[in-house]
Amino acid sequence: MNLKTFKRKSITVSSDNLVTTHLLEPNQQLPLIIQPAVDGVNLVNWASSNRDWIEKQLIQNGGLLFRNFQVNSHSDFAKFIQAIAGELIEYSYRSTPRSQVDGKIYTSTEYPPDQSIPLHNEMAYSLNWPMKIAFFCVKAAEQGGETPIADSRKVFQRINPKIKERFIQKKIMYVRNYGQGIDLPWETVFQTNNKAEVEAYCQSANIDFAWLDANKLRTRQICQAVSSHPQTGDLVWFNQAHLFHISSLKAEVYQSLLAVLNAEELPRNAYYGDGSEIETSVLEEIQEIYEQETVIFSWQTGDILLLDNMLVAHGRKPFTGARKVLVGMAQPYTIQ
Repeated sequence: MNLKTFKRKSITVSSDNLVTTHLLEPNQQLPLIIQPAVDGVNLVNWASSNRDWIEKQLIQNGGLLFRNFQVNSHSDFAKFIQAIAGELIEYSYRSTPRSQVDGKIYTSTEYPPDQSIPLHNEMAYSLNWPMKIAFFCVKAAEQGGETPIADSRKVFQRINPKIKERFIQKKIMYVRNYGQGIDLPWETVFQTNNKAEVEAYCQSANIDFAWLDANKLRTRQICQAVSSHPQTGDLVWFNQAHLFHISSLKAEVYQSLLAVLNAEELPRNAYYGDGSEIETSVLEEIQEIYEQETVIFSWQTGDILLLDNMLVAHGRKPFTGARKVLVGMAQPYTIQ
């Protein structure tokens, strides 16, 4: 046979023979680890052909960890998200600092490496959010830097029924003050320098707003504490009260802010929807449940973690050394 004229035939192999799956720990559904069973599996092509299967596993487990596939760039990562979830969405109405890498792929939250980021669901402080969020490990930290995850269904189930009922009835009010040079400026949060565009966004998103002077903006928005997953109907704990509430700050930071600002002028805070104070003890109890439900795995370079953003919360552990994890989001959802 003349090898120069030989053409490799395409062979159709079932998806079951192309990947293997296993759990991080027995009896623990989160995350399901998916790895190639043979050499040369193209993740994007495989995902495109197995979108329904991936969706089924994601709903069942909440999170999927794709490991040992040859994903070498942010463009490969973007194509993977598009293959399973359609077009990526912009990170708008921002809460944390991120940099745009390319298109709608972003760096993960750029907080100092010695800080933890508590478990949370992406954009649960608003009335619209991405249903899917994915993380791509370009470079794992030398030490630490894990992305802890937790099942939002289990968190909801474990919260004291009286606390749940109070939050369900009252909901949560998020108050944010911009233009003080402390937190993100409104130009970054709303991705515009045009005040009219900010006002139009707020009006469309049911956000109350007031310009306190030429550059200071205050917003208030009442959002859900609990939500129902549109596909499964499962009730999930879905808010960021514990992140926005003043009790999330270290004591020295809190005291230094109050030395120069009134309570209503703090960069961000959370209240019950009727404006009453959320008890710090309640938020501490919820934080403890998050801790107890936390699942931690070590990043490996090339890993992709795909989460159903309503079913699973995520965070970040402190780290040392260089770390690069990228983020992409898809499937926008607006609460009815």
